[in-house]
Amino acid sequence: MPLWLPLGILIAAWVKLVSPGPALFRQERIGHMGARFLCLKFRTMKVNADTTVHREHLNHLMTSNRPMKKLDSTGDSRLIPGGLWLRSLGIDELPQIINVLRGDMSLVGPRPSTAYEYELFQPRHRRRCETLPGLTGLWQVNGKNRTTFEKMMELDVTYCETKSLFLDLKILISTPFAILRQVWDVRASRKAASQISSENTGLITRLNHGGVQRAPVLAETGHEIARGAVLTSAHRTSLRAAPGTTDI
Repeated sequence: MPLWLPLGILIAAWVKLVSPGPALFRQERIGHMGARFLCLKFRTMKVNADTTVHREHLNHLMTSNRPMKKLDSTGDSRLIPGGLWLRSLGIDELPQIINVLRGDMSLVGPRPSTAYEYELFQPRHRRRCETLPGLTGLWQVNGKNRTTFEKMMELDVTYCETKSLFLDLKILISTPFAILRQVWDVRASRKAASQISSENTGLITRLNHGGVQRAPVLAETGHEIARGAVLTSAHRTSLRAAPGTTDI
């Protein structure tokens, strides 16, 4: 408690400073054996942010078997200033220590799913709820957003079947390294997105500039074509009007 409390106060003050609204975000999540509880997080998005985008993104990840990259990895206008780095470092989940003290969660376990996510689970996916959800877990230290939805389910179920004190300690020790890897991935994604944006902007600028240069040439070519058409038409008319060489 003494270790994370001062940090939590600073983060709460930052959230209040940069964005109107509460510092904490409360959301119903699915816990042990499908029980529902209010999961706590520091708010990293603007108040009343649209959640439809997230649901559609999650639906896509669950059915496409693509790496589970978050929407905010390349930028998200719904985030408050500094929200991306709070999420990347996992600091936004610090209030979940309260959930651990309440018995809703554990330090180690599968990520607590949202209610609408749980409704989409197959029966084999719901086996991950046979243990308490955790702040960190086997999936988080084995690729996390680099893995697919099915791989996440597989790792979560594997943890439920093989959990032990030794495995928990191993996961806790590996968590800081997994966070650093996640921060690196976010930086790389943002850099790539920025580079693509710059290249697209440069291409549009070059095309626009080239279009201005080509316009007189195209206009001149058009005039020549039109002039040629007029001359050809006049020539044909003169041929029709002239007397023939043979009189029938």
